[in-house]
Amino acid sequence: MAMPLRQSIKVATYLAEQKIRRRDKFPLIVELEPLFACNLKCEGCGKIQHPAGVLKQRMPVAQAVGAVMESGAPMVSIAGGEPLMHPQIDEIVRQLVAKRKYVFLCTNAMLLRKKMDHFTPSPYFAFAVHIDGLRERHDESVAKEGVFDEAVEAIKEAKRRGFRVTTNSTFFNTDTPQTIIEVLNFLNDDLQVDEMMISPAYAYEKAPDQEHFLGVEQTRELFKKAFSGGNRRRWRLNHSPLFLDFLEGKVDFPCTAWAIPNYSLFGWQRPCYLMSDGYVPTYRELVEDTDWDKYGRGKDPRCANCMAHCGYEPTAVLATMGSLKESLRALRETVSGNRE
Repeated sequence: MAMPLRQSIKVATYLAEQKIRRRDKFPLIVELEPLFACNLKCEGCGKIQHPAGVLKQRMPVAQAVGAVMESGAPMVSIAGGEPLMHPQIDEIVRQLVAKRKYVFLCTNAMLLRKKMDHFTPSPYFAFAVHIDGLRERHDESVAKEGVFDEAVEAIKEAKRRGFRVTTNSTFFNTDTPQTIIEVLNFLNDDLQVDEMMISPAYAYEKAPDQEHFLGVEQTRELFKKAFSGGNRRRWRLNHSPLFLDFLEGKVDFPCTAWAIPNYSLFGWQRPCYLMSDGYVPTYRELVEDTDWDKYGRGKDPRCANCMAHCGYEPTAVLATMGSLKESLRALRETVSGNRE
């Protein structure tokens, strides 16, 4: 795991505080969506299907920052839509960083080089660029030619200016172990991004393409082969070792979607950013008024093939914190990743 040591310590301290306070449900990272509009129309996305009136809305800065502070989470992932289309996204980031929140701004990078001057490098801030494959595969995924090349140039420029740059890659049943290896090798070795996040695609109900989402067994076989030959240890993956074990099918976990809650223009989304069973105005209401026991694989048919990080990464993190052996294992990988 390549998470910076300072961030690892802050997250570990936060988790210890929750245990001392005997809180059984708390947020690890907030998925903040200050808009739904996007400048791409990816076939696997279920967020751009909202009515035109909704797509024109932009969340006020105070509302965005207030929701994160209300939750108490130490980390924030700003998504959408395309966050760089929000006219005050730099102010949202600035205020969250000033409050010592670790902020990841998720972007397709089409506007990144134009907007980069509005941001300042900080150990609390990173651009998280969406890359689903090498040139042909990525451009096909986002349904537009030239996006991969622009993203690569934007990553190079951001790195040159001293920004932390992470990537987020979603894989479908059209991927093979080799296509995964190729793109992660490129990101890790050629572009030398700071961290990489990976996830099997989840079947968004409103996504235009419903044919290419992965099943559980497909996911396990795909990642087991991609991780072989020492790749998993060599790549700077921004995941706990237990979550990577989970992707390979070495362990299984229940879903803990309450730990990565989603806050959007509609409020706190129940139960997660991938499913929509209504919204509530506060995080406390989300936690206390949601029947969490009815969600997850084997409980809700919509969850049958889900192995997404938003539900299972926090479970893996909590399992790591509850085991001295796994905590030491994660610490070794964190220290090793920070030495490279």
